Amino acid sequence: MARLLEKYKKEAVPALRAQFKYKNVMEVPKIVKIVVNVSTAEALVEPKILDAAQKEIAAITGQRPVITKAKKSIAGFKLREGQKLGVAVTLRRERMYEFMDRLITMSLPRVRDFRGLSPKAFDGRGNYTIGLKEQIVFPEIHFDKVDKTRGMNITIVTTAKTDEEGRALLSFLGMPFRQEVKEVVKDAKEVKQEGGSKIG
Repeated sequence: MARLLEKYKKEAVPALRAQFKYKNVMEVPKIVKIVVNVSTAEALVEPKILDAAQKEIAAITGQRPVITKAKKSIAGFKLREGQKLGVAVTLRRERMYEFMDRLITMSLPRVRDFRGLSPKAFDGRGNYTIGLKEQIVFPEIHFDKVDKTRGMNITIVTTAKTDEEGRALLSFLGMPFRQEVKEVVKDAKEVKQEGGSKIG
């Protein structure tokens, strides 16, 4: 079992039930999937760029990404329907937890001048998106083999009904939010300890 999945079951689920008073364990929020997406306008001019991006995302996630294409034409951007724009991969189950574990413990600490993630980047439905400027923060990418730095979006899709529940879920899994969200975890720990149990 993936380390982060085990942490979710043993620590996050009891803590979330204590904080939000869920009566049924099935109500507790969980991560459904993680989508990693790379889009670049340069692919319109040089399609081979997508080959490099595809190989890098495959190395980072352990899963071969698919090519994403434009859904409609936009004359102002000289974009035609069906043109290749980027690559994307959807991770689920254990591979999803393994990727998130490496993201939290190995990649985010390597981001230049990293001071924590914004606790406000939720979509209103408990889903969270991280924007990274460089793929070289992942240890799977060798700097001397990179032709060009590329950014990516990482979207964590959860079953949380609110952003507050989504933040609490990701916080208990170790997501390094900036200071203002720490109180969510602190309050939940106090609730947990009052019930006679200890978190982590």
